[in-house]
Amino acid sequence: MLDLLVQNATLPDGRTGMSVAVLGEKIVEVGARIQAAAHQMLDAQGYLLSPPFVDAHFHMDATLSYGLPRVNQSGTLLEGIALWGELKPLLTQEALIERALTYCDWAVAKGLLAIRTHVDVCDPRLLAVEALLEVKKRVVPYIDLQLVAFPQDGVLRGARGPEQHINNLKRALDMGVDVVGGIPHFERTMADGALSVRLLCELAAERGLRVDMHCDESDDPHSRHVETLAFETQRLGLHGRVTGSHLTSMHSMDNYYVSKLLPLMAEAQLQVVANPLINITLQGRHDSYPKRRGMTRVPELLAAGINVAFGHDCVMDPWYSLGSADMLEVAHMGLHVGQMTSQAAMRQCFDAVTVNPARILGLNGYGLEAGCNADFVLLQARDPVEALRLRANRLQVFRKGRLLACAPVWSSTLHLQGRPSSTAYIA
Repeated sequence: MLDLLVQNATLPDGRTGMSVAVLGEKIVEVGARIQAAAHQMLDAQGYLLSPPFVDAHFHMDATLSYGLPRVNQSGTLLEGIALWGELKPLLTQEALIERALTYCDWAVAKGLLAIRTHVDVCDPRLLAVEALLEVKKRVVPYIDLQLVAFPQDGVLRGARGPEQHINNLKRALDMGVDVVGGIPHFERTMADGALSVRLLCELAAERGLRVDMHCDESDDPHSRHVETLAFETQRLGLHGRVTGSHLTSMHSMDNYYVSKLLPLMAEAQLQVVANPLINITLQGRHDSYPKRRGMTRVPELLAAGINVAFGHDCVMDPWYSLGSADMLEVAHMGLHVGQMTSQAAMRQCFDAVTVNPARILGLNGYGLEAGCNADFVLLQARDPVEALRLRANRLQVFRKGRLLACAPVWSSTLHLQGRPSSTAYIA
């Protein structure tokens, strides 16, 4: 007997009337109108059954710290970095853990079951590293949490010399952090930025780890560290294991240079995370009009065969005062900023918060196929485009066959003469 049988579901690829059979923690069959006995039956009523949402770029050590110790008055990236520097000495492990766990509660309710979070390693106490390793341990039953050793202040910019932050980063990896991070455009010079990319990629290759760098998060078209990142990926054989996050300078680069850059990135199997909510907020701040959008060239990257995901980046922290762990909100913004409004492009935006980031994280057992983990989300929408339009309600969230969160169907009661008694915003 099955443990769970989902019936009458629509899948993201457009198939309708589908059933998903679960035994234990795994999907054992996906097919049309499966008839079998099960301990639990779920009638999806034609709604969209999706694999869980995945956030490939987040900062959980800073989340929910908005207003501490003060508010970012300008709303800029640089004031946010300065504000984080003011906050770091005041952090406690207990507060970091509690804020992160609260955010994980929000994530589960939104069907977000895998997160890659960057954690600052420039504080010699490695307080945030210890806190998030503890959080990772606690949330294992319901969230895949992947940690990136992130030298927020620049890996070569230690007050006691270039070895200071590198040593901190190595200590973090020794403690169990999963991924090597970097921020080459924030080093003192272009040359130092390129050197940091080389050193960090070599460290990852030596340890058999993945790489995820904040790269060229700037409006400067001459910030071209992604080219170095692609080169080092090729040189060290790190194909498919390296991610360039943000890449906002590409928005300002000339088309000829980008026409050379995209094939280099594709050849290295570099992966990309754009962060629409934050990129559109922080970039273009030095422009008058016209103002640049700032988000990297998502449609062009996808057309070049490069895997692109959307990340949330920040929620209620020194850089961004909004957010709620809703990856459909992220994809909705990405759709608009990237002008990705064809039917195919809108579905690509849905993929950018599900299957694409799952590839970046290297998640095992992800998807809606036999043999995959029984992780899925029932959305109050009939297809991925409608899910984006409505930022659809998460009706039920399952992890390894176990119900984690549920919500009632959204509808509004109407008191209009001659009209229906309610509406759920579905045409």
